[in-house]
Amino acid sequence: MKLKNLIKRCKQNDLSSQRLLYEMFAEVLFSISLKYSRNYAEAEDNLQDAFIKIFEKVHQFQHKGSFEGWLKRITINICLERYRNQKVFELVNEDALKAEEVYVEDESYSLQFLLNCIQNLPDRYRMVFNLYTLDGFSHKEIAVKLDISEGTSKSNLSRAKEILRKKIIEAKAYGEYPYKIDRN
Repeated sequence: MKLKNLIKRCKQNDLSSQRLLYEMFAEVLFSISLKYSRNYAEAEDNLQDAFIKIFEKVHQFQHKGSFEGWLKRITINICLERYRNQKVFELVNEDALKAEEVYVEDESYSLQFLLNCIQNLPDRYRMVFNLYTLDGFSHKEIAVKLDISEGTSKSNLSRAKEILRKKIIEAKAYGEYPYKIDRN
């Protein structure tokens, strides 16, 4: 079945078409959800909430732009909603920010190891790190999405990078490269 026809049938609340759409996109949307979640179970909850929102809003998709991109934006927004009203962001004085990059030796690390490091970041740092580094949002866009200042976004990104750098250096020093994601 062509995607356009599948979307049309989903707009008509056809359950078999909704199931098929879920099967087509669940894996890619789960990987996005996992980036923004503390653990596997929370990622599953976010994915479920994303699909509920997708099926509620599918009638709004006008076939302008990528459908997959539309699905990804909804999934990211669902994940961010979980944290928006919590006081997880640290307000900072923008004048006190240092514009410095954090570097780690150019080595290869497993995706699972890096994902585990990212998932273990404090919420405020993980959200900004993912939005900026992995999804390409600007600090201005992040500030709007998370209702924080651009300076807070920059500061949280810098701190996230520093924490990740330290975790990688520690893991290397101790020869510990955790390959399993914490699913608790």
